[in-house]
Amino acid sequence: MTSLRALLANNIKQRRKVLGISQAVLAERAQTSTHYIAQIEQQNKFPSAEMLERIAKALEFDSTELFTIGKFPEEALNQFKEGLKAVFNVLNISLDEKIDELTNNKK
Repeated sequence: MTSLRALLANNIKQRRKVLGISQAVLAERAQTSTHYIAQIEQQNKFPSAEMLERIAKALEFDSTELFTIGKFPEEALNQFKEGLKAVFNVLNISLDEKIDELTNNKK
């Protein structure tokens, strides 16, 4: 069973990674210190309801999503796929063709 502190810490870290922001950027957006964000992510501190709302807003989602299990990996994967599509479009390569090529080479 995952503790609330662990769930919160993991979700904040994962969301920061999805957004590509540092603890310092998150702290600035949430109007707190980088040290405090680090303490939350290390499960040493648990923020107040007001701070949870500020962190959620800074991470661009609803505060209840800070305690949602399993949302971020799929979202991160989708953003990664979109990024790959953009790169492949610039290179004139179809993502589906590339996936087929890679999977056929493994067979």
